[in-house]
Amino acid sequence: MQHTTAIDSLRLHAKTVGDLKKAGHRPLPVREEMRANLLRMLAAGERMLPGIIGYEDSVIPEIENAVLSGHHMVFLGERGQAKSRIIRGLLTLLDEYVPIIRDADIPENPFAPITPGGRRLAAERGDDLEIRWLPREDRYSEKLATPDVAVADLIGEVDPIKVAQGRYLADEETIHYGLIPRTNLGIFAINELPDLTEKVQVGLFNLMEEKDVQIKGFKIRLPLDVVIVASANPEDYTSRGRIITPLKDRFDVQIRTHYPRSLDHEIAIMDQEATEFPRGDLAIHIPRFIKEILAQFTLEARASNEINQASGVSVRVTINNLESVLSNAEKRTVRLNEKEIVPRMSDLHALFSSTSGKIELEYSGEDKREDDLIDRLVNRAVLKVFDQYFQLDTFKPTIAYFANGWGVKVSDMMTSTAYLEEPKNIPGLKEALVTLGVGEQPARVASATEFILEGLHLHQKLNKEREGGRYTYRA
Repeated sequence: MQHTTAIDSLRLHAKTVGDLKKAGHRPLPVREEMRANLLRMLAAGERMLPGIIGYEDSVIPEIENAVLSGHHMVFLGERGQAKSRIIRGLLTLLDEYVPIIRDADIPENPFAPITPGGRRLAAERGDDLEIRWLPREDRYSEKLATPDVAVADLIGEVDPIKVAQGRYLADEETIHYGLIPRTNLGIFAINELPDLTEKVQVGLFNLMEEKDVQIKGFKIRLPLDVVIVASANPEDYTSRGRIITPLKDRFDVQIRTHYPRSLDHEIAIMDQEATEFPRGDLAIHIPRFIKEILAQFTLEARASNEINQASGVSVRVTINNLESVLSNAEKRTVRLNEKEIVPRMSDLHALFSSTSGKIELEYSGEDKREDDLIDRLVNRAVLKVFDQYFQLDTFKPTIAYFANGWGVKVSDMMTSTAYLEEPKNIPGLKEALVTLGVGEQPARVASATEFILEGLHLHQKLNKEREGGRYTYRA
């Protein structure tokens, strides 16, 4: 806080290099700046990447080491592992503002300009060299790597207008600078690094190590002060993939990301990231067991040999499934004029559309239907969550009741009050509801009742018959 306050005060008064000298302020190189700010955060007990869940003992310590070492970083991981969010989060390690030469083509340290134009301005104006304050947000750039990205996009190209004005091709000032030079004094990120062509990769590693690059046959010196961070899929980032070995060597560390390693982390991410809309007077309650089923579904998908695990099963599957199931429950609540939105088991059909397209099947032998696989994964998830709450032996009276010929109908469009009689009539059901801690609110009772009946069905204690959108559980 003291550091930020001092910078804010300096910004009000420092307009030239001379003002910076009088104040005794000399900006640090980017790596030193990030180091200093991280050490300050560690000393104050602050989290470096708030909002990143599940990496506290794995990825984040490696990032801290990389920052303290001043390293270029590449993050390896499948889709949906927060790589882009982590990279953008590194922005918080930069100062809120830094001084740069006001009239230079790219951001330049007024005490150490690197372009011919910047050096000329510094020599001509001395302490009167005017500065401006560059905000933290403008010190970060990123580029999604695609095969059509050229050296000109990232590094620079000869500017035909400057040539037409009489400059020579060999003159460095004929260059129109690309994204990386324009991110000087900051952080530059490349997503899906292996998708760059080999020519661009060669230009990139020259810039990172030798601090020079060849443009149109001319060798240009570019001693940039920039931290380069990249992301890649591990399958592509190998000697057999699409990455050239010298570029791999220029990245100082490879940090492997991963999916949430526990159900609680998956649920915490789902809760944090799910889109929330204003719903007026309608209350929302998502039972814990529903969240556990949605999270367990994703864990089952990540463990399935029927799904291409190299492609991955993103956390977005869990997030989007919660949103879809909640929306289906919201429709029912509105149509039936109820007051509380509570998802049920009969709402789980909504996750088929939000899962399809996010998983890639492994085809071996005969074709497999995606919907059949999703259905099996849902059943496995429900069964595992059910077994965490209940012992099957406690439902002997319940099973005996159904064996006498009784049945129960459920539907995603039944009113919640229609479920209230079942706990009174079916032995053992009321006690099971107490175990789930659902209380007496009709919508919550309805959700828990469906969960219990579905668990018994999956344990092959009850049959389940479908009639349109309605299901009947019988012995």
